[in-house]
Amino acid sequence: MFLKLALQTLILTALCGAGGFLASLIHTPLPYMIGSLVASGLIGIFFSDRLPEGYRFPMKFRMIFMALIGVMIGSRVHADLIAEIPSLIASLTVLTGFVFAAHGVNYVIFRHLGGYDRPTAFYSGTPGGLMESLALGEEAGADIPILTMQQFMRIIAVISIVPLGLSLYYGAPVGSAGGQSMAAPDTSAAAIPLALAIGLAGLFIGTAIKLPAAQLTGPLLAAAIVTVTGLADLALPQWAINLSQVVIGTSLGMRFTGLRGRTMVVAAGLAVVSVTAMLGLGALCATALHSATGAPFDALLISFAPGGVTEMALIALSLHANPAIVTLHHVYRIILTVIEMSVIGRFRRAKQL
Repeated sequence: MFLKLALQTLILTALCGAGGFLASLIHTPLPYMIGSLVASGLIGIFFSDRLPEGYRFPMKFRMIFMALIGVMIGSRVHADLIAEIPSLIASLTVLTGFVFAAHGVNYVIFRHLGGYDRPTAFYSGTPGGLMESLALGEEAGADIPILTMQQFMRIIAVISIVPLGLSLYYGAPVGSAGGQSMAAPDTSAAAIPLALAIGLAGLFIGTAIKLPAAQLTGPLLAAAIVTVTGLADLALPQWAINLSQVVIGTSLGMRFTGLRGRTMVVAAGLAVVSVTAMLGLGALCATALHSATGAPFDALLISFAPGGVTEMALIALSLHANPAIVTLHHVYRIILTVIEMSVIGRFRRAKQL
């Protein structure tokens, strides 16, 4: 059974990897993740009957590559970065207001434009905390299929729109689409075993102590400790980074398996409206912070973009923005969102009693 699932997953990943390669030929932003996501989504929507019965992309397989991405981000943490943390107070303060404002705007969009019931609109509109939104939404009586679709479409819309928007903003391809590499030069496959061992150790510890987004933050912190203390110089070859993007993109696209019809079209349209509103709000925050602090606008925008932590870190890496700072902002966003929706959700339920 395990070998059969492994073979099916390898074939699917290879097919979607071809989509990533084609995307790289036409210089799309973050090509290996977005290209594989599109290929996987098309397979899930139009060829779901060709997939093995009951097939689900194995999350443990995805976690291995997320751990590698976490190590890659953690290897960018140095002592001078730690010294910068006090300077982030302004952006974290603005991010606090962003979370409340974005959730409020999203609630209006899903409730009044989408016509969703109150619990579904409330938990569909959270700017983060995907798994927590699903768990609390189910408890509150939300429509779980719609809520799940809406939350995943938020992430997919962000990772599709942000790199493209920045390319249009600068008038030229940016990041990986502009030929930038996320890998350290002259890195061989011999570096992978150590990086993987540190990543898996961080994943185990991060999960045990219940870190937010533990599959990324655990390996990140483990790699940061190793790098800052000088125990090892961690690096990954470019092909390993590309493969990690393909696996992450393929697993995201598989969320669309079996989805068709008006419900999906409506959800996709609402996701675009919601994400556009949040990115517009994030752009205002980034512009204000850029004027006040001089921090790079693109790094600030990515820090406010409400996508998945791993995906936003990959975008930061492809743009040569500091992924550790971006990840710190997103972890804070997720923690704050979970606290905010838990408190407001409990208040709403108490009011209804």
